[in-house]
Amino acid sequence: MEFLNAIVALSNYVLIPAIAYGSQLSLGALGVTLIYGILRFSNFAHGDTMAFGTMVTILVTWWFQSMGISFGPLPTALLALPLGIVGCMALLLFTDRVVYRFYRAQKAKPVILVIVSMGVMFVLNGLVRFIIGTDDQRFADGERFIITAGDFKTMTGLDEGMAIKTTQGITVVVAVIAVALLFWFLNRTRTGKSMRAYSDNEDLALLSGINPERVVMYAWLIVAALATIAGVLYGLDKTFRPFVYFQLLLPVFAAAIVGGLGSPLGAIAGGFIIAFSEVMVTYAWKKVIVYLVPFESLEPSGLVQLLSTEYKFAVSFVILLIVLLFRPTGLFRGKSV
Repeated sequence: MEFLNAIVALSNYVLIPAIAYGSQLSLGALGVTLIYGILRFSNFAHGDTMAFGTMVTILVTWWFQSMGISFGPLPTALLALPLGIVGCMALLLFTDRVVYRFYRAQKAKPVILVIVSMGVMFVLNGLVRFIIGTDDQRFADGERFIITAGDFKTMTGLDEGMAIKTTQGITVVVAVIAVALLFWFLNRTRTGKSMRAYSDNEDLALLSGINPERVVMYAWLIVAALATIAGVLYGLDKTFRPFVYFQLLLPVFAAAIVGGLGSPLGAIAGGFIIAFSEVMVTYAWKKVIVYLVPFESLEPSGLVQLLSTEYKFAVSFVILLIVLLFRPTGLFRGKSV
């Protein structure tokens, strides 16, 4: 019985949150890896792109709520999500036309595009803060839990309860659907195959008659969808604050590089590696250990926490540094960073 309590505690505080967080990071990392694969540069504005798409979704959600429109037990934000994606698509296409297209025409080096993306990042960050403010914005409504800790204890008779938030369940389901649609698009459609061909060999793709501007346009559209979905799921699960999305850029990039920058499968794997690493290193393991030790005298006096939760982004940084030093192509051998 004590072992089951330990498993439930581990699932409640480590496994379930890490799976939800890993799904969010994977979607964000997929956007980064697509831009790197198609446009050959690291897009530092991706975190604030997520923030912008989420902001549009929040504003539409508030508008729906003011008109009495809801989605029953599910968050109203899911109804607003398509409009948020459209808003983010418009932003990225505008940014590409006004900013990035000029540097592509000049055949600018990737490092120049990286610096340009940092400029775009600061502009987007300021724009989002100006429109929605700098404070936390909670926009989740509907049923809060799929199952509460109390209900779980009643059903199982265990001392430890497991609570699964609705947003965690939605995160996993939406992420699976989004990834499945993305891989279907890339592998089964003519446009998707053109994008893969352009990513593998740009010169050969051009000789084959592939329109590079069309490939770039579809890349930005897909990235806008992935960024908005990832941002909204993160905001629903936790909270929305523009600076948090600026900070989220580090674990998202770490996920993409750990998996292999340029590899979609690597982005997904990297997202879960970073998420589980952050959650496990910052979790206070005393609760689980207490159930497992045979004698009360062996119970730890401290929290058995390697790092405070305030340092969770440091975990991403350390993992990123190790990968860059020893395996710069990542686990799935993406393009060398």
